[in-house]
Amino acid sequence: MESPEAPPLEIAEGETKSAEYKRLFLLLGLGWTLTNIGYGILGLPMRFMLKDKMRLNAEAISRFFVIGHFSNYVKPIAGILTDCIPLFGYRRRSYLLICLIGAAIGYMVLAFIPRNYNTLLTVYTLNYINVVFISTTLGGVMVEVGARFHAAGRLTAQRIGSFRVGGLVGDLAGGFLAQYPLWVATSITSSCHLVLIPLFLVWLFEPQAKEVDTQKLRQVKTQFVGLFQNKSLTRAAFMIFLIAIAPGFGTPLFFFQTNELKFTPKFLGLLGVVGSTGGIAGAWFYFHLCRRMNLKHLIVWSIVQHAFGTLFYLLYQNTTSALLITFFEGVTVTLATLPVYDLASRGTPKGSEALGYSVMMSVWNLTNALSDWSGSVLFGVLKNSFIPLIWLNAATTLIALAFVPFLPQTLLRSKD
Repeated sequence: MESPEAPPLEIAEGETKSAEYKRLFLLLGLGWTLTNIGYGILGLPMRFMLKDKMRLNAEAISRFFVIGHFSNYVKPIAGILTDCIPLFGYRRRSYLLICLIGAAIGYMVLAFIPRNYNTLLTVYTLNYINVVFISTTLGGVMVEVGARFHAAGRLTAQRIGSFRVGGLVGDLAGGFLAQYPLWVATSITSSCHLVLIPLFLVWLFEPQAKEVDTQKLRQVKTQFVGLFQNKSLTRAAFMIFLIAIAPGFGTPLFFFQTNELKFTPKFLGLLGVVGSTGGIAGAWFYFHLCRRMNLKHLIVWSIVQHAFGTLFYLLYQNTTSALLITFFEGVTVTLATLPVYDLASRGTPKGSEALGYSVMMSVWNLTNALSDWSGSVLFGVLKNSFIPLIWLNAATTLIALAFVPFLPQTLLRSKD
């Protein structure tokens, strides 16, 4: 939860308002960019280690990340804690610094512990709690700064841009580093967190808050009750579930790429860059479409184009087709995802915007993880046959169309 009602951050002595904004804007940009580069760098090396060193199948690898990312499915709890319960006299600052240190240490531990599934999963899961708190705390700071300087749009654009840069740089570097021992990638990821510690220690000012904000805790309880009694929100959440739950093939595709097509880690890193570029193009298209089409038409169109776009994977046979399809998939997935974000935003009742939106995104994160896991289970049942998963994903995605008429029409009529 990223609360816009948080007490303001402090201004440094003698600092102008313009200088304060620039300082916080730079801090947030560095925080988002470096942490996301670090996460991107670790992605492919971690997957190759699980597959080639530990000899895990697709289902076991997918299950590893479903469990390892559990804190991402209950992200509102992190928001409630950083909003309401001070740690060592501060709300944002202490959580951020402690979790940056914890993540830096956790990534190094991850590289040197025994290659035992349960041990590795335990360390990864515990460390990912740091990741969730870092993201949530930075989001809380972003909302506070955006509200104070009337810069919510600029800061949101900065956040998304930082994610894209992280994907572009991290995926490319991760593909290169996957050919080296895991400690090389974890060292760089750890360094991306370590370098932020002195920056936030020196330049993030915050008034002390030694007492628990009981009033805000009571408000959170009231908001939770209101959220789950809100029909618009629950129907929107169910729609998100239907769109995302189709058996996915992210992990099976990784096995198909490496086992059948013999793609190298470097080429997979390049595919990550191409996919991110397609995502940027998709976001540009949606920026213009959302002002010309109402949300109902956008949702229907996004489901149809995503389902039929999935069928292009039937032609996924070599490096050339992989590059073209990956770019196209980056566009179609983005165009399918953004209407869901829009629906989540519109479905959240007034007065509970931050909490409601974070709950909706938790549903999205959990459903996507379960989608990849179910697809990986089917991949094993089908004796590692990739083609049936493509047809199944496309067909089950279209099922979500049947639920569109049951969504609250007030959410669907308006344009951006």
